[in-house]
Amino acid sequence: MLSSASSRTLLNIGSRIQCRQFASLTPPNAPTSRKVHSSTKADADVVEASPAIEKVEQSSLAKRFIVTAEVTVSKIFPAGFGWQTSSIIAENHLGYAPDSAAFALTTGFGDAVGVLVGHTAFYAAKKAAVDSSIDMEKEAHVGLLLGSAAFCSGTAWQPLVDVLQGMNLPFMQVFAGTWAGCGAAFYLGLRAARTILSGPFKYIQEPSYENSKTDMSLSVAIGGATGFFVGTDASYLPSQNFLVGAVGIQDGTPDLVGCAIAGTSTSLGFVTAQSGMNMVFPKGKCWND
Repeated sequence: MLSSASSRTLLNIGSRIQCRQFASLTPPNAPTSRKVHSSTKADADVVEASPAIEKVEQSSLAKRFIVTAEVTVSKIFPAGFGWQTSSIIAENHLGYAPDSAAFALTTGFGDAVGVLVGHTAFYAAKKAAVDSSIDMEKEAHVGLLLGSAAFCSGTAWQPLVDVLQGMNLPFMQVFAGTWAGCGAAFYLGLRAARTILSGPFKYIQEPSYENSKTDMSLSVAIGGATGFFVGTDASYLPSQNFLVGAVGIQDGTPDLVGCAIAGTSTSLGFVTAQSGMNMVFPKGKCWND
């Protein structure tokens, strides 16, 4: 058996070890008088915090879809509407052949005007109606940046589709090729516009690694809009065109109706592509975060 002195010594050592163990759990900036909580309390804290974390995640996802809806209304529909309107002007009033460079440039210009006008008009209305803090100078600069990129993708669309259809590719390959090609054209347009416009326009950021990633994710969604726009061509392999029933522009369609259908097709493509990205991209990694 141990003597009483030995017992007291062991108890003192055990007490010091136990105190050091508890001290190691205390945050460095916490006061020394703070009580040590049991593991049961800590578990309760975690359980109580979980709904708050979930609410933040849901709010972030909801914000993505709100931004997606605003962009669709303010830029994507006007882009398709503007492209189709300018194609009618180019062919019927200016006499440009659909396979000419003049036609492509005119439709690209119409696409750009749709984006610029749609963006500034939407945010001017929003400022007047619900949010007086909106800076219209900033929004004009953003509209100019996005319109410049839209000019590139809008100009590329008809020549790219002509090449792909001229190769007698199945509809889905034309659809995918247009998505990739026009998405790339939009991305290159964004980067070029940042390089050129960031000097004179203070709200346009110059090219950087960080905005290259957001520009790329946005360009993927824009590519989706241009891919779905291929579905408006009801004459090319209609039996393979899964969009022809929804957005096909048939012969004899009134011009204004055709422009509205064009805007609907780009909107449908953008929302489809962006909705998938909203769901799978990690928080803080997508352009609309």
